[in-house]
Amino acid sequence: MTTDDLIAQLSGTVAPVSRRAVGERLARGLLLGAIVSAAVMAAGLGLRPDLGAAIHGSIFWMKAAYTMSLAALALTATRQLARPDAGSIRWLWLATLPVLLLAVVGVADLSGAPSSAWLALWLGKSWRICPWLILALSVPVFLGLLWSFRSLAPTRLRATGATAGLASGAFAATIYCLHCPEASAMFVLTWYSLGILLATAIGALLGPRLLRW
Repeated sequence: MTTDDLIAQLSGTVAPVSRRAVGERLARGLLLGAIVSAAVMAAGLGLRPDLGAAIHGSIFWMKAAYTMSLAALALTATRQLARPDAGSIRWLWLATLPVLLLAVVGVADLSGAPSSAWLALWLGKSWRICPWLILALSVPVFLGLLWSFRSLAPTRLRATGATAGLASGAFAATIYCLHCPEASAMFVLTWYSLGILLATAIGALLGPRLLRW
């Protein structure tokens, strides 16, 4: 048997894989992790008592739009990096756009408030715990994505870990919106972003260790 014959015989028994297989696998892991994270948040922190009224206001959706846009971009990059031929993810600079937009909103808020209120708008009432709660809620989401990678083949492990951490942190921050009553754009820009960055950094550190195949 020649090498070509062997390759043809082996490849003939391999079932075709759907082009959507990677995305579907990541979506299952993400959904599983998000469900666990939401359950932990609801049981440990509880939903904000005015959630019914809050979802009809612009502030709630400002926060959700910020976190969900970061999550969508990070998950797209993670999906790309899940393949051995990942290519460039330089387009991920687009993640700076939601940050810049929220910064503009935050500056506008500060300019419309007296300087004596600036510190309160920045710190809110929960700045000490907000980043750490988002980081904790990101753990189930990150584990769900790790489960997804068991059948995938990333080669740029640190970058993949970082984007998975970014996606986990941003999705966790979205879930945290259901509990957090803070209403300042500067608060969200600073303390939500810090929690997301912590999740990203930990993902980058763990990626080379946990994503090997």
